[in-house]
Amino acid sequence: MNKNPIIESIVKGIQEKKGKNIRVADLTQIDEAICSYIVICEGNSPNQVSAISDEVEAEVKKSMGVSPLHVVGQNNCIWVAMDYADVMVHVFLPEAREFYDIDNLWEDAITNDIPNLD
Repeated sequence: MNKNPIIESIVKGIQEKKGKNIRVADLTQIDEAICSYIVICEGNSPNQVSAISDEVEAEVKKSMGVSPLHVVGQNNCIWVAMDYADVMVHVFLPEAREFYDIDNLWEDAITNDIPNLD
């Protein structure tokens, strides 16, 4: 796993609520990148997407003392995006993740797929 403490906290929050298919994209070597890292995962229902994003926020606040600058998508919980300045977190329903395909948006990034816990 990435040794960046905020990434570790984010992944812990995702795993706590059984988020799946976690991918960490390292954008630090890409000049035009909007942030340093993107963390992408999915939940099986809008309720799980909401629970994952809530747990990520709570875990990062507890371990790092940091709150997201912005959170969008909590109204419908199809895709929740959380902005931690240098790290963006995207929590998707599987079909939304496939449709928007942001996993491939930064194809030059170094990616690390985190194994599912189950």
